[in-house]
Amino acid sequence: MESLVEAALRVLNTADPFEKARLGDSVASEWMQGTITRAYDPSMDLVVPDRPARLGDVKLVTPSQMPKLGRGGSLQSRQAIVHSLAHTESWAIDLSWDIIARFGKQEAMPKEFFTDFVKVAQDEGRHFTLLASRLEEMGSFYGALPAHDGLWDSATATSDDLLARLAVEHCVHEARGLDVLPTTIARLRNGGDDKTAELLESVVYPEEITHCTAGVKWFKYLCLRSMGNGSPSDQNKENQVIEKFHQVVRMHFRGPLKPPFNEEARKAAGFGPQWYQPLSVKDTKTTATTALSA
Repeated sequence: MESLVEAALRVLNTADPFEKARLGDSVASEWMQGTITRAYDPSMDLVVPDRPARLGDVKLVTPSQMPKLGRGGSLQSRQAIVHSLAHTESWAIDLSWDIIARFGKQEAMPKEFFTDFVKVAQDEGRHFTLLASRLEEMGSFYGALPAHDGLWDSATATSDDLLARLAVEHCVHEARGLDVLPTTIARLRNGGDDKTAELLESVVYPEEITHCTAGVKWFKYLCLRSMGNGSPSDQNKENQVIEKFHQVVRMHFRGPLKPPFNEEARKAAGFGPQWYQPLSVKDTKTTATTALSA
């Protein structure tokens, strides 16, 4: 019987983003319902692709070459915003299945780790499908505009370190999404697009908070496990975890984090200002190794 990791690889090797989302939803449901019973087969060493399968119908450019999205005042601007969000969600699907396939067995992670990221993957697939559908309602389609793959650049740079992957992708990037989504929602609403604003506000935004929660939770878990466990509420251990987070981010993320921060959403996700405020001041002594992606 197929394991979750084997199923995750099928998702990663599916090129069409709509089929990727559909297959991911099906696999997630099978795992949650107990149809897929094993996270992985300990006797099998499966190859995780360096880059997931993707169709070539989205023109890729570097982040610096991306056209400005605008402030949502025109239909063209609103289409660009939704296209950018849909593209981000398409990569978020792959990121969620990749962390399951790449690190779960290798790091001997508990079943709850797999379940948490299966839920994240299912959410991201739903977000992509809803946003792509909304884009068509707006007279456009996914692939109509250029996009960049900065998220996967960061994934590649953290492909051999689960702690770094959790910190950069599932804490820094996910939290950045929490910072900017309220402004995006306001711009869409001010531009008269209440339908997209409502989709982001009622579905995407609250679920993205839980995704950041998963990143923080498992970053803490790994740190505490390396310390010999202990209670996460122990203040000394909490401080050590935060110090480790600062160290990992400075090593794998170029430049300081950009304020303003959505303190309320970040707190709801499980980490307060002591986690990220010190990282908003540039540390010139640290040499970064991972390219910043917006």
